[in-house]
Amino acid sequence: MKYAIALPEVTTIPVIDGDPFPVRRIYCVGRNYAAHAREMGHDPNREAPFFFMKPADAIVPTGSTIPYPAETQDYQFEIEFVVALGKGGSNVSVEKALDLVYGYAVGLDMTKRDMQSVAKKMSRPWDMSKGFDQSAPCAPLTKASKIGHPDKGAIWLKVNGETRQSGDLSDLIWNVSETIAHLSKFVELAPGDLIFTGTPEGVGPVKKGEVMEGHVDGLQDLVVTIS
Repeated sequence: MKYAIALPEVTTIPVIDGDPFPVRRIYCVGRNYAAHAREMGHDPNREAPFFFMKPADAIVPTGSTIPYPAETQDYQFEIEFVVALGKGGSNVSVEKALDLVYGYAVGLDMTKRDMQSVAKKMSRPWDMSKGFDQSAPCAPLTKASKIGHPDKGAIWLKVNGETRQSGDLSDLIWNVSETIAHLSKFVELAPGDLIFTGTPEGVGPVKKGEVMEGHVDGLQDLVVTIS
């Protein structure tokens, strides 16, 4: 088939001991750790999970050096446990949700916090503060068939060797099964979808020249440098 323009490249993520994983959509869960919800000024006990999106080509591989983005003076990190789906569905039950999972990875939800704050105050969309270029660094995937489905384990982020964020997967307000089930009520999930499951407390700014190292127990670490 001929197209009017050249087909865009497919964004992929490396898979440990496997073929590259093609990315379809990136869904992100907002405020899914209680302590982070509180540091952002919200009550985590009253709010159902909510979601925002990033474009697939916002993915950045580990080992990359990325530029400090334009239109922000407050570029912040949010370390995340990433879920990759190998199957899809709508209205998936909590009991069946993990059947959709292909694997897991360490990711970063990079955020233009000052732009996001203005958008919140003016009741405007967050898109340009969350879904900008290179806003979704992601380490290689580890298959669920090898690691199982982690529901506990350390998650942390270091900047220039100093720990900035630290938590445990057991601190998630909505676990992976619940998150998949809830999201599938709104959209039909499909193979290739990623879900960034939220970030622990301690989010903060990163500057030019700094190196971020992200970790989740049992997964390959993520390292990104800001230029």
